[in-house]
Amino acid sequence: MTAIAFDPLVDWTPLCVAGGIALAVLLLSLLRRARGTLWRSAMLALLWLAIANPVLVDEERESVPDLVTLVVDESPSQRIENRVARTADALARVTARLARFDDLEIRRVHAGGERNPSARGTTLFGPLARSRSRIPGRRAAATILLTDGQVHDVPDSVEALGLGGPIHVLLSGRRDERDRALFVDAAPRFSLVGSKAAIRLRVEDGGRPDDRALLTISRDGRIRARVPLPVGTVQEIEVDIDHAGANIFELEVAERAGELSPANNRRLVEINGVRERLRVLLVSGEPHPGERTWRNFLKADPSVDLIHFTILRPPDKYDSTPVRELSLIAFPIRELFEVKLADFDLIIFDHYRRRGVLPGIYLENIAKFVNDGGAVLEAAGPAFAANHSLYRTPLGRILPGAPTGRVIEGGFKPRVSDIGRRHPVTAGLVGAADGRARWGRWFRQIEARAESGHTLMQGADSRPLLIVDRVGEGRVAQLLSDHIWLWARGFETGGPHSEILRRLSHWLMKEPELEEHDLRARWDQGGLTIVRRSIARDHPPIEVIAPSGARQMVTLEPGAEGRARATIPAAEPGLYRLSDGSRTALAAAGTLNPLEYADLRSTPDRLAALVAESGGGIHRLEDGLPSFKRVRPDRAASGDGWFGLAAHRGYRVVRISETPALPALALLALVLGTLLLAWRREGR
Repeated sequence: MTAIAFDPLVDWTPLCVAGGIALAVLLLSLLRRARGTLWRSAMLALLWLAIANPVLVDEERESVPDLVTLVVDESPSQRIENRVARTADALARVTARLARFDDLEIRRVHAGGERNPSARGTTLFGPLARSRSRIPGRRAAATILLTDGQVHDVPDSVEALGLGGPIHVLLSGRRDERDRALFVDAAPRFSLVGSKAAIRLRVEDGGRPDDRALLTISRDGRIRARVPLPVGTVQEIEVDIDHAGANIFELEVAERAGELSPANNRRLVEINGVRERLRVLLVSGEPHPGERTWRNFLKADPSVDLIHFTILRPPDKYDSTPVRELSLIAFPIRELFEVKLADFDLIIFDHYRRRGVLPGIYLENIAKFVNDGGAVLEAAGPAFAANHSLYRTPLGRILPGAPTGRVIEGGFKPRVSDIGRRHPVTAGLVGAADGRARWGRWFRQIEARAESGHTLMQGADSRPLLIVDRVGEGRVAQLLSDHIWLWARGFETGGPHSEILRRLSHWLMKEPELEEHDLRARWDQGGLTIVRRSIARDHPPIEVIAPSGARQMVTLEPGAEGRARATIPAAEPGLYRLSDGSRTALAAAGTLNPLEYADLRSTPDRLAALVAESGGGIHRLEDGLPSFKRVRPDRAASGDGWFGLAAHRGYRVVRISETPALPALALLALVLGTLLLAWRREGR
């Protein structure tokens, strides 16, 4: 293509000013009818043109093909029925038809194919925008989406998308699709242990309003209830939060005949159980140096609500000291050990001796309290070895250590036993590596035989120092020394008294993190990590059941502190079930309730507004493929049975050459000639 352009020898500003002055002088000459004005005008015009320097520009152009982008939806909702095959067939046929146009470039974008659907659902326009980021919108002939219409990142407008060209949609699903789906509208993230949590949900399946669906409620892998629900209305159900930590509920409605897939008939709800406040009753049998250690520790724990009584004057002691000078209130025996006993999580007897303060009937109540799920900790003093020992009361049936009647006086260093190095109460204590204690000494221990339970710490001559046991539904612990306060005072560098007391009290109150036999699993992008804790040395293989029902046996690798672990791939999204034969665990892989599975029916509704704004069209593959034709960018781009491809007729310049429009010598001759003619005219 050839065109005329100017390449002035000076800047355009002085050139235009000079041209204006010359024009004004020539107009004045014309008004005065001066001789030679016309030739003088011709000479000045040629001189101005010579300075403007006209050139002939010759461009060699190469046509640029317009771009058609085919976006293929590979999201999980495309994998139901035969949508994958239908989409693949349509992709091949569309590509073949577009290949017939010589001025088109075809680009494919595959999106939504993540194995684990995210909370964002199907994202097609994000990958599309990234693939077209360096291509100008004036090259876009069209964007064709092969999808089921369930797209969750649709932009607000075509302008916000910034791609150019019409957007066409080929829907892979059928018109008459039916599907039942369960939706959780509201569920709490936390709830108190022992309370009920309300979950609001609804069932949608496009059926009659009076239809009902059977809802199955499972918690931690076990079916808890079955409830009929009306279809199409929001319902509220209540579930029990019976333990601290994660309570995972599976809510599943029965499959409907002819529905697309049962994948969205199930929803998972995770509610974390939290304890209100742990209620502890501390009964000190008499004032002693270690009493303050127990009180300070329990008062420092923000999760503990402490009630502390010290028996200053037992019934067998008679003096004239007024009661009001001994305590603010009388010891409420009946209130604590009969009326309010079940309200406590833990009862601690510190340096207690049997002296008639607590009648046998109340001690019997405490033994029953433990069997029913409560907890008792005895911090023994010398009285435990004498006739006033708690072991000689109804509590003796639940205490794991039996006194021999001997009190050992002399320095010794407490150390963690072999089983204690695997038990969560004493595992990993600072200064207890390999069972060799590097702590300060204690100087008194009550000798006892461990008749049940597990000995976690040993004292003088390897005798039991700390024993724990399970009794019925509850738990019991015995600390067979009253010298732990020496660590609190920093004697001989002290020891981990706070950590031991914290772990021991929380184990007694059944904190999930301190279970000695525990099976857990955690999912992350690296796979499913399985961790089993046990005080036994051997770990059995773990059976893992995937969301699809596939089973596999996993061997764990033993580690420190009674733990064994393994990591396996977890490609399937959903709930994994694990079992070691006696314990079960659940782990949710991916998003608990992916947006991708909320509605599996194909629909044009999500894309309709964007398609209409761009001038494109929507067509179902079950009706066959539309035809394609090139159209001008300002014309309609879709119609009945056809999709338009904008023809921009773009090009790029390959080579440019410039040639002077007036040769210099010829221009000089013309200027001199007109100047001579003007001079001759004036000379007449």
